[in-house]
Amino acid sequence: MTRSLVIAPQWIGDAVMTEPLLRRLHARGEQLAVGAVPWVAPVYRAMPQVAQVIEFPFQHGGLQLAARRRLARELQGRFDTAYVLPNSLKSALLPLLAGIPQRVGYLGEARVGLLTHRLKNPKDRPPMVAFYSALSGDRDGLQNDRPALHLEPAALDAALAQQQVARGGYYTFAPGAEFGPSKRWPERHYAELAAGLDLPVLLLGSGKDALVCDQIVQATAGRCRNLAGKTSLAEAFALIAGARAMVSNDSGLMHVAAAFGIPQVALFGSSSPLHTPPLNDRAQVLWLKADPDYQPPLDCAPCFQRDCPLGHHRCLEDVQADRVAALLQAGASSA
Repeated sequence: MTRSLVIAPQWIGDAVMTEPLLRRLHARGEQLAVGAVPWVAPVYRAMPQVAQVIEFPFQHGGLQLAARRRLARELQGRFDTAYVLPNSLKSALLPLLAGIPQRVGYLGEARVGLLTHRLKNPKDRPPMVAFYSALSGDRDGLQNDRPALHLEPAALDAALAQQQVARGGYYTFAPGAEFGPSKRWPERHYAELAAGLDLPVLLLGSGKDALVCDQIVQATAGRCRNLAGKTSLAEAFALIAGARAMVSNDSGLMHVAAAFGIPQVALFGSSSPLHTPPLNDRAQVLWLKADPDYQPPLDCAPCFQRDCPLGHHRCLEDVQADRVAALLQAGASSA
């Protein structure tokens, strides 16, 4: 059996998109360990095909060569192959230092000497699932793979009991977006949506999203509960998996909801669902750029900027709560 180490991306959404690759590798008999930073590790613990998750002691930025050498010594002799999913130079150092004989990845940042099997970066970057799955060397059906995450029923029940909610008895909102304001549907719209729903709403996200979520709570007279930064990522996963449906911006938690297969409404503004859609048959995407009835046309979208270069944020400001509510109710009722 081939023993393989997968070096994971550092963002939750990207990590979810790697699941079909790991499923392919496991299906052909590879025993998988995933090396991931702590804030991404829970994603891989929700993948049954992963035998071990190794939490990396690395922080954002910097080479941190001494820490990589220490960990490399611990990993020596344990793996036959490494799949390096990020495109950075530093991500390819660990497998080299650990003496892993076969090292697979995209060319990335001058990594010719670090990788033994190198794929050229595509000129027009394909959807993320296909981009990662191509590292398996098997290109059949790459466009049709969809990520799937799994939780043990006991873990799901424990998280719901902790928050005193029942399966299907609440909605989840993820109002944050790590990238910046241009990917966030306005707080007042989230508040208006929550006020008209027939079930309570749990607001999820990191500690960075707590202020945004507080504003929604205040505008709804307590109809929402702010759990941003108050749950572990694993607990947030369970609350998403147990919800009746979810509303989110284009974010990592959007991809988590898709991988659990729950009804969801995904709101896109400055980014494009043509590249990173929620891969879920029960997902409904709202993107005014693709709405032929929206006038005047949004020629500026997608701009992929952190903040609106034109200062109007029309791509999300003009998405009305009643339209989202109609999609949400339709999706939830068909569940």
